[in-house]
Amino acid sequence: MKPFIQRLPPDEASSFVARTFRTPNFEVGWHQHVEYELILFTEGSGISFIGNHVGEFETGDIYFLGSNLPHTFQKTGDQVTSAVVIQFREDFWGAEFVHIPENRALKTLLETSMLGLKIQGGSRQQLAGFINELQYSSGIRRILLLLEILFTIATAKEYQTVSTQQANAFNQKDMALIDKIFQFTITSFRDQITLADVAKIACVSVPAFCANFKRSTKKTYIDFLNEVRIEYACSLLIDTNKPISDICYESGYNTHANFHKQFLKVKNITPLQYRKSFAPDNISKGTNIGIAL
Repeated sequence: MKPFIQRLPPDEASSFVARTFRTPNFEVGWHQHVEYELILFTEGSGISFIGNHVGEFETGDIYFLGSNLPHTFQKTGDQVTSAVVIQFREDFWGAEFVHIPENRALKTLLETSMLGLKIQGGSRQQLAGFINELQYSSGIRRILLLLEILFTIATAKEYQTVSTQQANAFNQKDMALIDKIFQFTITSFRDQITLADVAKIACVSVPAFCANFKRSTKKTYIDFLNEVRIEYACSLLIDTNKPISDICYESGYNTHANFHKQFLKVKNITPLQYRKSFAPDNISKGTNIGIAL
């Protein structure tokens, strides 16, 4: 199963998309599109899947994703999620625009975005203002604001790349395999999954599947599965008051010991320490408080 191709056509008065999508219209499965995409989350939190990356997103996060980079953002529980989404094609302002000498930094940014960028640092607040203004702007102001956003990202360089491989770095056969396994994992990680299960879905032997997955994603499937489960557990630790023992089973683990071991491996802290770090008193005062299991 390949990621489906998403198309968000602009209206007749614009050359690119810039508007807010909110639950249930925000929830989109594993997909890709030729357009570059800027995303500002204005509500909600959950798990981000970008290329071969698994991470967390929360309100206020900004991402810049390159052309055809597969991705999906899965919310936690029944919460509402919304985001301002900007999509544009590389050539919407003309085929040669990004290749002129003055746009070397822009061209470099577009190339770097093929790995997926998560914006960090002080520029996030400024970028959020530009992005919110852009969705309500018209005429040449829209283009100027988009350039201002891209200029700010390119010059501030306050971002981290999240995926370790560009979408076009996969060959067709490996890409089809990874797409199929990613989609299965995103929807089934709460269940008990064996290597035999995923190898059967990929229609290959277990050794062949393990070798192909490791070559394509630079990580083992078990590591990937644990990342998905731990990121989901993190979202529950932050957004709910569920006991950690319940979160363990809800995230796909059948023993507390293995859950704690994998959580420590992925996050370098225990689940309880992670929950404490997001407690309101700890965030506002920089102090730790105890929370019972």
